[in-house]
Amino acid sequence: MPRVVVARDYGEAEVLGVVKVPTTPVGAGEARVRIMAAGVNPIDWKQYAPAFYGGDRDRLPLRLGSEAAGVVVDAAYGATGPAGLVRTGDEVIVFPVGGAYASEVTVSAAALVPKPAEMTWEQAASLMLAGTTAMHAVVAARLRKDETVLVHAAAGGVGQMLCQIAAAWGVKVIGTARERDHEMLRGWGVVPVMFGDGLADRVRKLAAAAGGVDAAIDLIGTREAVEVSNGCLRDSDRLLSTVHNDVTSELGVRVIGGVGPDHGNDIRMTARSELVALVERGQLQVNVTQTFALDDVADAHRKSRSGSAQGKLVLLPEHG
Repeated sequence: MPRVVVARDYGEAEVLGVVKVPTTPVGAGEARVRIMAAGVNPIDWKQYAPAFYGGDRDRLPLRLGSEAAGVVVDAAYGATGPAGLVRTGDEVIVFPVGGAYASEVTVSAAALVPKPAEMTWEQAASLMLAGTTAMHAVVAARLRKDETVLVHAAAGGVGQMLCQIAAAWGVKVIGTARERDHEMLRGWGVVPVMFGDGLADRVRKLAAAAGGVDAAIDLIGTREAVEVSNGCLRDSDRLLSTVHNDVTSELGVRVIGGVGPDHGNDIRMTARSELVALVERGQLQVNVTQTFALDDVADAHRKSRSGSAQGKLVLLPEHG
């Protein structure tokens, strides 16, 4: 029987546990995938935060996990994904998916894209959620070759993807980040800048050296990020954020993702194949810093919530 992670209640990481569930039969257009790795993302632990969904107890127990990678062990006849027929033995990335923290999942074949041979299981399981968000931001900001973009939280999960995608498109990046991450960002051609007191002056100088800033993408949702961006942009219409909060709402920032006119589902689904192509061309890499056994999911979430990870965290299910 498959092993899956569930949140038994709303609260802290202590509400998480691993249970066994019956195997889900494969239906028309579906495939069953043995999960080799599952990516850990903030949205996963936010789902069982007491404030999420108003603490709706009818949703409990919650199965968690938004992205994974694994091997197809069964596929319905004619099941077809974005790259064509899905067959037993295919190595795939699974996204979008609910309940990815599991030893196996049954999903629509439409959620499966081929895993690049260049990627480890851990990297493949961490590519899509941050990658498709980054691609959505790049498209929504209307970035073009030789332009300059200011990226706030450039060293975060989405920021790392965004910086690399922008570089592949020939876009110059100024990225705010902690000093510990500056060397990594420079490796992708990013001009790093320390956030905090004096950020506006530092960005203004870098913007002048770059000939101005064409667009700004906020991945952190602070007043500082929004105000600094507005102070250096040629066109305020090209500021956007991925963060829905009181600050972006009060300041009238365009927010992408989630619900509403800028949910970007079509862009994100199309981006899956584009992300795979960037990996295969050597233009995009995933930085995995730590792995955890499925039974140690609470520790993985504590690490994620601490903000101390410099790259992706991954769960590794065990198979008998």
